[in-house]
Amino acid sequence: MRRYSIFSMLILMFALGACTSKEKAPEATISQRAISAILDTLTQRWGNADREKMEKGISQAAALWRPTDGTEKDFMQLCIENYAGNDSLRLQLFNKLSYGFEMLNGYFLLLNKELLRPLHLDWGPVTPVDELFGGFNPAAHLTEDLFANKIAFITILNFPNYSLKEKTEKGPSWSRLEWAYARMGDMFTSRIPSELIQNFTTANTAADTYISEYNIYLGNLENDKGERLFPKDLKLISHWGLRDEIKARYADGAQGLERQQMIYQVMKRIIDQSIPKEVINNEKYTWNPFNNQLKLDGNPVEGMAEPDVRYQHVINQFKALKAMDPYSPNLPTFIQRKFEGEFEISVDEVEKLFATLLSSAEVKETAKLISQRLGRPLEPFDIWYDGFKARSSIPSEKLDAITTRRFANAEAFSKEIPSILGSLGWTKEKAEFIASRIQVENSRGAGHAWGGEMRKDNALLRTRIPASGMNYKGFNIAMHEFGHTVEQTISLHDVDYYTLHGVPNTAFTEALAFVFQKRDLDVLGLKETNPKKEYLQTLDNLWSCYEIMGVSMVDIKLWKWLYKHPDAKPAEVKEAVMTIAKDVWNQYFAENFGKKDEPILAIYSHMIDNPLYLSAYPMGHLIEFQLEKQLKGKVFADEVQRIFSQGRLIPELWLKIATGEGLSVEPLLESSREALKYLQNK
Repeated sequence: MRRYSIFSMLILMFALGACTSKEKAPEATISQRAISAILDTLTQRWGNADREKMEKGISQAAALWRPTDGTEKDFMQLCIENYAGNDSLRLQLFNKLSYGFEMLNGYFLLLNKELLRPLHLDWGPVTPVDELFGGFNPAAHLTEDLFANKIAFITILNFPNYSLKEKTEKGPSWSRLEWAYARMGDMFTSRIPSELIQNFTTANTAADTYISEYNIYLGNLENDKGERLFPKDLKLISHWGLRDEIKARYADGAQGLERQQMIYQVMKRIIDQSIPKEVINNEKYTWNPFNNQLKLDGNPVEGMAEPDVRYQHVINQFKALKAMDPYSPNLPTFIQRKFEGEFEISVDEVEKLFATLLSSAEVKETAKLISQRLGRPLEPFDIWYDGFKARSSIPSEKLDAITTRRFANAEAFSKEIPSILGSLGWTKEKAEFIASRIQVENSRGAGHAWGGEMRKDNALLRTRIPASGMNYKGFNIAMHEFGHTVEQTISLHDVDYYTLHGVPNTAFTEALAFVFQKRDLDVLGLKETNPKKEYLQTLDNLWSCYEIMGVSMVDIKLWKWLYKHPDAKPAEVKEAVMTIAKDVWNQYFAENFGKKDEPILAIYSHMIDNPLYLSAYPMGHLIEFQLEKQLKGKVFADEVQRIFSQGRLIPELWLKIATGEGLSVEPLLESSREALKYLQNK
């Protein structure tokens, strides 16, 4: 679900605005005397009833006015002539702005999608021209232009911004229209230079292309005996494909363990960049990841280690995002903009939430249970233990046979969407409508979902489908992405006001994606009647949270380190990542696994191509658990429609309306205690 985050980030950047100086944000030029004069004039014309909001809008617009926008007199005239002073005028203005922003955001995003097709779809080798088009952001100057023609100022004047604290305190009593007005007020809160937005787009596209092309030919791996353990044509992307192959091998006994251990060696080589660059997306070489020996046509050859390319991409994006800091004085670091601005929850709250679960007694007991079920001590890659899922007892070959026969290509999956939705409770009419708004395509990379920003556009469901047909792992991923596209369709088409479209943050779309992904066997007609199912699903959620919260802690700590070491070189970033990963492992994992200094938490590709996105996953798992409790005993489709048509309220309020409680680890820990008690007695 990667593209959803990056382009919501870009839209947030557009909302933050643009200016032309790259050195530092210019100071405001409108005097307090002028602000007071405007306020007096407007209150004489429209009365004092909305004076507080009126003053907020004038002051916020004044703070963003620059000499290039005009004189102080020009500013005063703009405010006096364009203030919508009664409910009727304000609603009329809101509707016109909403339509205009929908068209601008929608068509610019559609243009981005089209320019990135050669990179995201398997259209043959990626060429320099593909990367240049993919790295071009046609909307980079959008808000600069909106400030220049004064639409941005008119928006700020009439729909001022409310802080997260104000939304938290006042939001529960707001009407839907008041919430829509408040989200309109989030459109322009500072001015980031368009060239800085373009710089980040270029750096991020390069990182995304690097990851999308990072394939390992597992069929070419050898152990110390010269044996090949994987099918000849098995090519998997890092880290998603490698991780999912580890998950799939829990049903294969001792042979599966040997394969898992080999994949972990590959991962460690990727993390420390000792992997020979010759084996990346290249089927010509055979490779022993244990001793790092390389062969070409059966003959030993010297390889060259990948030259810290992985960590150069981290630096490139860090520098591009840090350059925006001076233009957002209220949220002066990317860490704050990501958490307080985009996620609308502080990084301190997130770390505290994660630490509570990571150090919980329930996790320790679950680790012991997994070791008992495996009949061996835990290995580091058992952070991805998949044995709590019903499918883990079904051989992967059997599942592959079902999915490859049923989903031979993207068109076959697309045709089945209405029946899949119907099996989950949607009416025929609604299922066909949602299906008509989802476009399925074969992805070059691991896959992603990409919604629209206007109702004229479709959501894209992209997943990797080999020529032989969709295997089970691919289907499982496709169900995850399908959940995203269902959310994206509902939260765009079924929300009452455009400015409220979407969800509070990406964790909420991840939550529904997890809910859909969990129902993959149901869709395949493989109903699970295991009386332990609910308990197993609880522990599966707990263990998934444990794994991804650890990874997210590494991601957060890396960005804090980057801000302390802004001039670090790739080799220094690599060492920092490995040190941080080992420290987090030693603090929260070593005791449960009986091993210290393991680097596995640094393997996630998101850290390379999707800055600070990872925290959305564990929050998504927690939200998923709360959603599943709410969905139990109800018509699935009806509840999903009710919950996700709320739109983009703040997280705490959205969850309380959806499930009756705010974001917390306690419901999951409480249910985990019950599950452990039941399973340990069986």
